[in-house]
Amino acid sequence: MTTMKQDTDARQALQGLEDSRSSVRLRAALAVGTTPDPRCVDKLIERCAIEPEFFVRDTLTWALTRQAVSMTLPALVRELRSERAQARSQALHTLSKIGDRQAWPAITRELLADADDEVARSAWRAAVVLVPDGEEPALAAVLAGQLGRGERQTQLSLSRALVALGEVIVPALRAATTAPDPRVSAHALATQRLLRDPDAGFEFAIEEAKRAVALGRSGQEGQ
Repeated sequence: MTTMKQDTDARQALQGLEDSRSSVRLRAALAVGTTPDPRCVDKLIERCAIEPEFFVRDTLTWALTRQAVSMTLPALVRELRSERAQARSQALHTLSKIGDRQAWPAITRELLADADDEVARSAWRAAVVLVPDGEEPALAAVLAGQLGRGERQTQLSLSRALVALGEVIVPALRAATTAPDPRVSAHALATQRLLRDPDAGFEFAIEEAKRAVALGRSGQEGQ
């Protein structure tokens, strides 16, 4: 009898994930997470790729973290090869929440430099969580290659990811401060400031860094 009820509950939850009302989809995701069922893993991941509502996506991720890692990890890694940007981004986000370092080999340079800013940001966050001991300097060098990219929010995400790696980022940042592109050098200087003072606001740090770069270039031109 219990098995029949579980089957019925699972079917209802899966149907709820398809409902046009976000409140129903949210309740369905909560139900699946409250009573984990391996039969729901594929549907949860499939829904992550297309779910338009942030709070529902976040609950879908939570529901996936409640499932057996042996079921979720292979499916999420496969999703990283999806052509849909949201599918890649949400899979990366979920892997970072699960935190199992078996997923590390799937965090490729291509994902860390993904053309979609949201995917790249998710990849940076996941990489910092999943990087094995001893691999941090190599990761720092790869992430530093993205300095100067995107708008302010993307730059802040990258700076936070780099700062989370700690002092190993110092050589990569030092090299980037001399980059010919002023966006790269300013971003590197701002990240250095955040490393020294995590409480410093990024807006202040980046504007200060821009002034420093501009003054430095003016001084060079005047020589």
